[in-house]
Amino acid sequence: MRKTANDEPNIKTEKEAIADLNRVIKSAFELLKPPEKLHVDEWADKYRWISSESASEAGPWKTSRTPYLKEIMRAFTDPRVRIITVVAPSQVGKSEVQLNCLGYIIDNAPGSTMYVHPDLGVARSFSKLRIDPMLHDCKRLREKMRTKKKSSSSSTILQKSFPGGMLTIVGTESSKALSSTPVRYLIGDERDRWAFDADNEGDPWELAEARQTTFYNAKALEVSSPTVKGASPIVKSFMQGTQAYWCHQCPECGEYHFILFEHIRFETEVKEIEGEKVYKANILGFACPSCGSITPEKIMRKQSQKWICNNPEAYETGHVSFWLSPFAHPWRAWQVIVDKFLKVKDDSLKLRAFVNTVLGQVWEDRSEVADEDTLLAKREQYDAELPNGVLGLTCGVDTQDNRLEYEVVGFGLYGETWGIKKGYIMGRPDSPEVWARLDDVIDHVYRFKNGKGLKIVITCVDSGGHFTQEVYEQCRLRQNKRVFPIKGKGGEGIPFVGKPSKVFIKGDRKKPVWLYSLGVDAGKSIIMDNLRVQKAGAKYCHFPANEECNYDLNFFNGLLSERLTLVKTRTGNKWCWEKITGHAANEALDCRNYALAGFRIWEPDMFALQKRLQDAVNHNSIQTKVKPKPKRRTTKNRLLDGGDW
Repeated sequence: MRKTANDEPNIKTEKEAIADLNRVIKSAFELLKPPEKLHVDEWADKYRWISSESASEAGPWKTSRTPYLKEIMRAFTDPRVRIITVVAPSQVGKSEVQLNCLGYIIDNAPGSTMYVHPDLGVARSFSKLRIDPMLHDCKRLREKMRTKKKSSSSSTILQKSFPGGMLTIVGTESSKALSSTPVRYLIGDERDRWAFDADNEGDPWELAEARQTTFYNAKALEVSSPTVKGASPIVKSFMQGTQAYWCHQCPECGEYHFILFEHIRFETEVKEIEGEKVYKANILGFACPSCGSITPEKIMRKQSQKWICNNPEAYETGHVSFWLSPFAHPWRAWQVIVDKFLKVKDDSLKLRAFVNTVLGQVWEDRSEVADEDTLLAKREQYDAELPNGVLGLTCGVDTQDNRLEYEVVGFGLYGETWGIKKGYIMGRPDSPEVWARLDDVIDHVYRFKNGKGLKIVITCVDSGGHFTQEVYEQCRLRQNKRVFPIKGKGGEGIPFVGKPSKVFIKGDRKKPVWLYSLGVDAGKSIIMDNLRVQKAGAKYCHFPANEECNYDLNFFNGLLSERLTLVKTRTGNKWCWEKITGHAANEALDCRNYALAGFRIWEPDMFALQKRLQDAVNHNSIQTKVKPKPKRRTTKNRLLDGGDW
């Protein structure tokens, strides 16, 4: 009987089966082998591979490149330590510490693990961009994950199985996710950015820690850059631990110090290029707080460095804590940090982010805006409606049920401003008479001492409140005067001026009007920063003492009616603008905000305006001497004599 093709033995399949059997046997022996007695840093030096997705230089991990991380990782394998707290700026390796500990857990000390992030979106992103590449590129971990997947398909973006344990990745919004299962290991990333309350059930960290009560050998690792003094959870936890600071030794006196930004000495050069200040810093070095000597950066990097604890007794309670400075980073130039500071030093929002994330320090606002009496005393007597220096005008209008309030603001070079006119138009905003009186403000020619004048370029009118449709309709009728409705929106991170959108009056698609959305919190921060400037010039705010301009105590009371405060919410600590007790109205602040928004919408070339105005003055001087025949009024002449720029 002849054999058919189907009767032939499949040699290739048999070889594959033998290979698979060998792999299973090898994996079984690997699982039966006792784990290596390594510390986390030793494990990382031996097995961890840095993925190209998460670093500019891919390759084997070397703890020696960032020696300050060694003791943090050693604490994770210390049987007497239960809680590890790390306060650190960005880009010093704090995420790598967490990943090294996670890799060590999977490979050497398996157990149920929870990795907590500020929210679910961040959790998903971190899993895909940081954890998955590590599991794939590290051969030791790749084999462990492959072994488990042969018998289970339960690994997902937020849940990953490995021999002897399970990794659960969660955000802090859901109390159910935080308290769903017991865990031996708890890793918390960016603790200060967590939700304040998880589903009305309390602090997410406490909810997660409660999952560890059944494990005698539990470990908790929390890492974050700090936020605000007195309201930073990671700093509060740090103070309960050993309070270790990474310190450098001064080569002159031998004392060890934690390097802070105020210890760095530098000289600054300032240039003005097209109206913008450009800074260049020359780093002198580290000024020792003990002896005052200044040591260059290169020498300080080679000095002896070590952790120094302020509260070593906390080790007995099982809580160790560490605080890192950006100046400890072995290859991040101090020049980069100082240059970043010079760019953001005049913007409180950017400066706060710099202090928290770049310096790794708590934010403490010590620069208070002057009070009403101080601003009242700084008023100036204008010798005309428009003082010299004003190059353009805008108007901000706040809508109330029984009136319109407005302020006309003049703008000069480098953000310098002049209050020109503060006024009230009494009457309901649905009354044509009220808007006719606003036209008088908008159409008025505001003049310099030499007789030349300017008109308001842009007017921004608040469309919130009970008269939204009426504001839309009146602004549409005045679009040729650049009168635009605006809608303010509060909240951190919202751009000051957004793109305009087309809205329609009472559903009539034949009557559109352009509506601008404003991030009013950003505008208020700019105003308060400018009010802190003490010397006339860039960003300085001028106010008139002329009685008819209405810059009285009530105006300054309204201008300073709000302050930025840190508020605890369910989704975490947030900066919010709140009214100050004793300040009944904030219309003056809103009007100034809307006028500033109008200037941002306009975005003029201030140097071109200055040249045009100067040319007009020179031309007028020549005309006075020559007395030429009068010419027909042109568009250019109208621009110089109160025309709409």
